[in-house]
Amino acid sequence: MESVKKMAAEKPVVIFSKSKCCMCHTIKTLISSFGANLTVYELDELSNGLQLEKALLASGRRPSVPAVFIGQELIGGANEIMTLHLEGRLIPLLKKAKAIWL
Repeated sequence: MESVKKMAAEKPVVIFSKSKCCMCHTIKTLISSFGANLTVYELDELSNGLQLEKALLASGRRPSVPAVFIGQELIGGANEIMTLHLEGRLIPLLKKAKAIWL
């Protein structure tokens, strides 16, 4: 999990995804629609993607993707992000992490 945490610490919003995952696409589209600059790691396209996916699974992520980090904190997957959005808490979280400015 250390490599995942190190990668997640590089930018305000980091998403571990898979290129053919429809929920991953939905979450990436939602967050980027607010103007957030995302760093996305497509696990199925990385040489160490399987290792990263195993680390996410070991941390309790079911399914492993999407795994969304905001402000270096693992927020969760699609359900958690959509819940935050519907409750009006996603944008303030992105602002706090300095992922968006408005």
